Amino acid sequence: MVLHIGCIPGDGIGPEIVRETRKVLDRVAAKYGHEIEYSEILLGGASIDVHGIPLTQEAIEAAKGSDAVLMGSIGGDAATSPWYQLPPDKRPEAGLLAIRKALGLFANLRPALLYQELAGACPLKEEISRAGFDMLIMRELTGGLYFGERRTTVENGMRTAVDTLTYNEEEIRRIAVKAFDIARKRRNRVTSVDKANVLDSSRLWRDVVNHVAKEYPDVELSHMLVDNCAMQLVKDPAQFDVILTENMFGDILSDEASMVTGSIGMLASASLNDTKFGLYEPSHGSAPDIAGKDIANPIATVLSASMMLRYSFDLDREADAMESAVQQVLKDGYRTGDIMSAGCRQVGCTEMGDLLAERI
Repeated sequence: MVLHIGCIPGDGIGPEIVRETRKVLDRVAAKYGHEIEYSEILLGGASIDVHGIPLTQEAIEAAKGSDAVLMGSIGGDAATSPWYQLPPDKRPEAGLLAIRKALGLFANLRPALLYQELAGACPLKEEISRAGFDMLIMRELTGGLYFGERRTTVENGMRTAVDTLTYNEEEIRRIAVKAFDIARKRRNRVTSVDKANVLDSSRLWRDVVNHVAKEYPDVELSHMLVDNCAMQLVKDPAQFDVILTENMFGDILSDEASMVTGSIGMLASASLNDTKFGLYEPSHGSAPDIAGKDIANPIATVLSASMMLRYSFDLDREADAMESAVQQVLKDGYRTGDIMSAGCRQVGCTEMGDLLAERI
């Protein structure tokens, strides 16, 4: 199989973590008989340095011509970088928002997995962390309160702000289909999170999700109110498989879920459109203060690439191999500085990439 992968190294530690991830991907391809064709795409500050803008039409077309896109990190130090002297629509992060829109990416996937080797970093009680958890939050990315009509007016001498939360049934259906499809690749359970006791948009959400569920009789569906879900994430995170929710709820819950894992350096993410295409990136930032020092943790990017193999290419065996390599490296006691603990051996970004590739 030939995999056409667009590659956005980006800014800060991005080039380093993408380089090591490609090393692991190339090892997977060699072992399982695939060929990878990479096309490098400039985005963010790297694009500003060359083209004066954070995203060019050429970059968009290159991304659209790929089967999937792997990205490092975007942005720099807002206090010192000349990129942040530019107008907001010309700064690095504006390019990221623009490419998401251009590619029609409406489904954001944020896994939260607690490795037993890193359980000591989990802020929850030991009896909870000992049980472990492995969940994925499926967040609708292009609708809801963040994209609704908004205005601030003065009424009777008082400033009044209005933000509109709007969803139509097709927006809900397409994200629900993604959630159920991905649940089939995991443990066949979907928890749909809403506020149906208060919001009309949530009542529509629940009704559409129920209709979609009829097409997936092998997937167990449950509903949960968002306030209860926020509590359950810290009380019993092991109960969750796929959490399906709207934009604002997903924004908050995915950050909460990432915190209970104890290490942002281990967190992958993906954004998908209505085909098999996706943009895959780590959840952490560009960390410009450690860029070029060979101390960044590439594991989140490697895990993002494993999601790419699973969801864009349906290569579950190869994705399993990448995830098993991460597990084995941690079990063998190797750590980058951000996840270092007593009794382990600290390694740099390059060596971690080598170790992961060796274990494929």
